[in-house]
Amino acid sequence: MGKTGSSLILTLAFVTLSTSSEKKCTLSGDWQNDLGSNMTIFAVNEAGQFSGLYLTAVSATEKQILVSPMNGSQHVDNLEQPTFGFTVKWSFSDSITVFVGQCFVDDQGEKTLQTMWLLREKVKSAEDNWKATT
Repeated sequence: MGKTGSSLILTLAFVTLSTSSEKKCTLSGDWQNDLGSNMTIFAVNEAGQFSGLYLTAVSATEKQILVSPMNGSQHVDNLEQPTFGFTVKWSFSDSITVFVGQCFVDDQGEKTLQTMWLLREKVKSAEDNWKATT
């Protein structure tokens, strides 16, 4: 993921592919954002830790986009609309993205993840550090 494509979008909203009438939000399941990126979060443990897979639909690299591993955690003390964070280590580039956000549950029980992210790409020297984070 390079600077060109990634700097255009600062907020991503993920919507669960299956809805529930519950007012609680655990992140496990399949999610898709409005750009077509897909995320699968495996079981969230008692401490709120999870892992999963992320397949982005956007990238500025010429390389083939691959499914990438992710790890994160969410608050589990109050599951109504918890905050969370996760890191994606891109399998097809020398970059990492960190996401932070909150899960919102509407009156019909549909869950939406609102996130913000920072992407850090590898640069050749400390002098290039200024352009490494989007």
